[in-house]
Amino acid sequence: MNSSQPDTVVIATRESRLALWQAEHVRDRLAAELSLKAELLGMTTRGDQILDRSLSKVGGKGLFVKELETALEDGRARLAVHSLKDVPMDLPDGFVLAAILEREDPRDAFVSSRYENVDALPQGACVGTSSLRRVVQLKAMRPDLRIEPLRGNLDTRLRKLDEGGYDAIVLAAAGLKRLGLGARIRAVFDEQRMIPAAGQGALGLEVREDDAALRQALQAFVHTPTWLATHAERAVSRALGGSCSVPLAAHAVVADGQMQLEVALGNAADPTQPLLRARLSGPVADTAAAEALGHAAAAQLRQQGGDTYLAAGAAG
Repeated sequence: MNSSQPDTVVIATRESRLALWQAEHVRDRLAAELSLKAELLGMTTRGDQILDRSLSKVGGKGLFVKELETALEDGRARLAVHSLKDVPMDLPDGFVLAAILEREDPRDAFVSSRYENVDALPQGACVGTSSLRRVVQLKAMRPDLRIEPLRGNLDTRLRKLDEGGYDAIVLAAAGLKRLGLGARIRAVFDEQRMIPAAGQGALGLEVREDDAALRQALQAFVHTPTWLATHAERAVSRALGGSCSVPLAAHAVVADGQMQLEVALGNAADPTQPLLRARLSGPVADTAAAEALGHAAAAQLRQQGGDTYLAAGAAG
């Protein structure tokens, strides 16, 4: 960073325990790796306030980032730290993702006080999740399960389980591990059986597009395999109009210049309908190649009848 930069970078963050952990993690890396001082600006978003309805009913992923972007826009903050899976596929004009950090465990976690995994649940057991992506994949595994909504931050969700409201709940493994709650995980779902959400387990750093100095500095934080994988995943979602009302899963892995991308689409209006699935692989040298693979995956889902599923979700 050049000498014209302010001494302290203000980081906008939600105030949940997990969001604060993520922002503190970035703050500490800024100090250790870039000799940049940073401080946190805690904020409550609309997504944190509305807990009685599913996100798909009240405006989707943007509910978790809008207030943070406003802080960037008016200069109260220069950087926002997000769980990438909460970031809308198209950012507003004037904002960019400057870096995506190395991904934590991308898988979904099965959490239960009584049962060791999803197969051990009794007939008609109650499982908590408000993710349509998880609903359709759980129904594909176990059509008998009763899926009930579950909102709130991580601690709230765990408390609702502990109070006996559910036989099990499904959460992102990354959040539990980051907060030292890995012991609560009874089992993790194989990525092929329960395909993760686009960006799951990764942190995205959002800045103003015109903040060239900070964008340049944050290049040091880009983890290239995660960057390429998540760009492919997000491209699938963008091509299908991805939002919280679309039960879409997309997960990519990059190794030795090759990407494996697995996707699935469910029917939001009728979660018992078969999942549409596609698996693609190919060389990826840059973001454009990664996104091209994502677009190809989306096209395969459309060829299988994806437009009918998407229309059903939109009508619902």
